[in-house]
Amino acid sequence: MGASNFLSVGALFITLLSSLWFLPELAIAKHADAGTTRHYQFDIQMQNVTRLCHTKSIVTVNGQFPGPKIFAREGDRLVIKVVNHVQNNISLHWHGIRQLRSGWADGPAYITQCPIQTGQTYVYNFTIVGQRGTLWWHAHISWLRSTLYGPIVILPQQNSSYPFAKPDKEVPIIFGEWFNVDTEAIINQALKTGGGPNVSDAYTINGLPGPLYNCSAKDTFKLKVKPGQTYLLRLINAALNDELFFSIANHTLTIVDADAVYVKPFTTDTLLIAPGQTTNVLLKTKSHYPNATFLMLARPYVTGQGTFDNSTTAGILEYELPSKSSSSATNLLKKLPLFKPQLPALNDTSFATNFSKKLRSLATAQFPANVPQTVDRRFFFTVGLGTNPCPKNHTCQGPSNKTMFAASINNISFAMPTTALLQTHFLRQSNNVILTTTFPTKPVIPFNYTGTPPNNTNVSNGTKLVVLPYNTSVELIMQDTSILGAESHPLHLHGFNFFVVGQGFGNYNPNKDPASFNLIDPVERNTVGVPVGGWVAIRFLADNPGVWFMHCHLEIHTSWGLKMAWVVLDGKLPNQKLPPPPSDLPKC
Repeated sequence: MGASNFLSVGALFITLLSSLWFLPELAIAKHADAGTTRHYQFDIQMQNVTRLCHTKSIVTVNGQFPGPKIFAREGDRLVIKVVNHVQNNISLHWHGIRQLRSGWADGPAYITQCPIQTGQTYVYNFTIVGQRGTLWWHAHISWLRSTLYGPIVILPQQNSSYPFAKPDKEVPIIFGEWFNVDTEAIINQALKTGGGPNVSDAYTINGLPGPLYNCSAKDTFKLKVKPGQTYLLRLINAALNDELFFSIANHTLTIVDADAVYVKPFTTDTLLIAPGQTTNVLLKTKSHYPNATFLMLARPYVTGQGTFDNSTTAGILEYELPSKSSSSATNLLKKLPLFKPQLPALNDTSFATNFSKKLRSLATAQFPANVPQTVDRRFFFTVGLGTNPCPKNHTCQGPSNKTMFAASINNISFAMPTTALLQTHFLRQSNNVILTTTFPTKPVIPFNYTGTPPNNTNVSNGTKLVVLPYNTSVELIMQDTSILGAESHPLHLHGFNFFVVGQGFGNYNPNKDPASFNLIDPVERNTVGVPVGGWVAIRFLADNPGVWFMHCHLEIHTSWGLKMAWVVLDGKLPNQKLPPPPSDLPKC
């Protein structure tokens, strides 16, 4: 495709997408066959946006908030040209995409790439292999993902179908947070003082806070439906710091997919979705016009001891009227009763646990659960909060005026490098020098992880990695700690899906707990919640060469250092090796 053709088709495609939020994705896909190359242009630019009667200039893609939707089929290649027109350095992550041998396109700043600087361009080029469902893209530097995010809809290959009844319509629903002030100022202030960050002013549904907030009645997402139809809702949690409960009044939801992997369907009135996670649900509407409208609500699931945004975002499920008389229809809608769902209590860990345990892989011949049955390497990671000493002659706002909040894995708070780790790894590997690291496979000093915390809460700081030979099967136990309070942590692993083979409360017991592991049909995903005061066990096969970030998807915890990286070495065969970096890879 020539340059002029690329630009015209790209601009037309973006225009179509921005105006077709509710168009069934299958109609969009008719523009190209399976296995095609799809081009997008993402212009990073400032845009004035007003919410809650506050207008501010935010960083956007193509002036849209939320950003444009990406549509593709399994097997398609995506070529996304990102042009940075703003003063911030930018990098974008395609959350949940496996990035098989395309780690240069993964996006986390200073891990797989240096950020795209002002006036610079980078082309993300990758192929979607063996995935179908809902994923999402977002900025992966500082807190810019508060406004830089959008859905990725991956349709099955041509002539393939869903393992459930075909829906009449498909709608992406993306949850977010709105801050009246600049989020970069919020995180900069928090890191400077060592205290907790200011919380958001509202949660949003597709960028809209909804009628339960002041000055927000007009900024309400409305899902207009017809009786007797089935809607596939593609739910995404893009919130910075909060897991969310979600429910629609007087309607049940059937869960069919999590993190772009089909699951055994089950019905529920309410679901829980952590930042980074996606969930596809089927909504079956009532068979007849109900003479009512229905609120759909999302509010946080809270486990930590810090402050949080204790508010609720609302959208409206509205049935199309049987008659088309415009004036009378408007008056009728205003008089209809509005039903409200009952959400679990803010701290309902029992619901959270029961919900997560219902998620199981399909584990069929067509969609198998390829759980590693044997394990080559075992790791035990503690995840949680801690402290750093306050700098001399400073007054800090951490747990005490002599400390600053920190977060760590195995008591190591990750220090971001100044050159992308993938570049360092590739250059060393090209010269037959393997990157060596000292990241501990288990805590250096064991303690009662969920009991009385130790007196010394200080963490160590460093850029330490774990190196894995190609095709290593890994079992990882992630244990929450009670240091500065137990808390649920949604951990996201780049470059891989993993199987959640077990979870529990208290301290993990290696002599007893493995007996209860599910090695038959565990849920497969890319982001999992480490239970508050508990542990989770995952398994994955390290079959993707590169450097892969793993971090808490609560943005404040990532900022405090709850992150690390895995290095997967090249295999022996040509298709098991990381290709060289693209010529336009951004420079630091």
